[in-house]
Amino acid sequence: MTDAGFTDTVLHEVVGPIGRLTLNRPHAINALDDAMVVAALHRLEAWAQTPEVRAVWVEGAGDKGLCAGGDVRALRSAVRDGDAPRALEFWAHEYALNALVAAYPKPYVAWMDGVVMGGGVGISAHGSHRIVTERTRLAMPETVIGFFPDVGGLWFLARAPGELGTHVALTGLPVNGADAVLLGLADALVPSSAKAAVEADLARAMTADDPRGWQVPAVAADDLPGPTLAQHRGWVDDCYGSDDPAEIIARLARHPHPAARRTAALVEERSPHSVAITLEALRRARSMSVQEVLEQDRVLGHAFVRHHDFDEGVRALLVDKDNAPRWATTHVADISRDQVLAAFVTPPDPGPAAPRW
Repeated sequence: MTDAGFTDTVLHEVVGPIGRLTLNRPHAINALDDAMVVAALHRLEAWAQTPEVRAVWVEGAGDKGLCAGGDVRALRSAVRDGDAPRALEFWAHEYALNALVAAYPKPYVAWMDGVVMGGGVGISAHGSHRIVTERTRLAMPETVIGFFPDVGGLWFLARAPGELGTHVALTGLPVNGADAVLLGLADALVPSSAKAAVEADLARAMTADDPRGWQVPAVAADDLPGPTLAQHRGWVDDCYGSDDPAEIIARLARHPHPAARRTAALVEERSPHSVAITLEALRRARSMSVQEVLEQDRVLGHAFVRHHDFDEGVRALLVDKDNAPRWATTHVADISRDQVLAAFVTPPDPGPAAPRW
């Protein structure tokens, strides 16, 4: 079903009291491009004003996942073609979508099955009801590609237990559904086989007088995986409790736990520029609202869009796929404090403002 301003890569329908939005680009694990983001914005805004639609259900087409993130290969190509403003416009639209989801006036239910990464976190974790399964593989892997965890994700990671959010932000490692709940990025873990039953329960509840009181029904299951991050809280809290990224790596490297030493080597493989700025952004996010974190994301986009590490990280992981990035700086200790702080200064030409829908 399509309409003006819509795309066949975002499908929508109203089934009873539920507005169903489906990201429909399964060959790319539903990676978001600008047309998809704008389409989702228009549809969600329309449903917010439609009394007959009492709740929204968001899912991804295919069997691989909700969304693998933004189409960073296309963004890199735009920048290489001299059109950096196109990438900045995409992020402005994407962050407006994230803000809309965070403030949505109706129950917003995200089915976070399978791969949920980057922009996929942005379109789901800000919702009122976030459902993960035994198949969920969630990550904010941006330091791997020379970028930073955006889409407001640092708001959640800054509030995760202890320093677990710092660990996830700097390493970019994926977590399972139970860990997503532990981190505050999801609300309920259910079997993937329960999807139809959960959606049917939502539809029944939306006919009640107080639809916002709906809760994800408990579904009995014996084989749902538990959280794995909790068992690492000891060394994670010991090592990541610093505002200096070089000190964090040093603490990890000398810690007696072998997982900590392996993590030191992993963080050193990430873009030093990304690691240094991500840590600063994460610490600042502790005292920010979601909207303020999204504005911080928009400003940081200017510091990353033309930086060598973004171009090189996307090349190494997604274009040439040699997994051998050659970062602009070898060690995070070589990133000066002035370089970090400069990334948080709004440029003279701030670029596209977040649209008002």
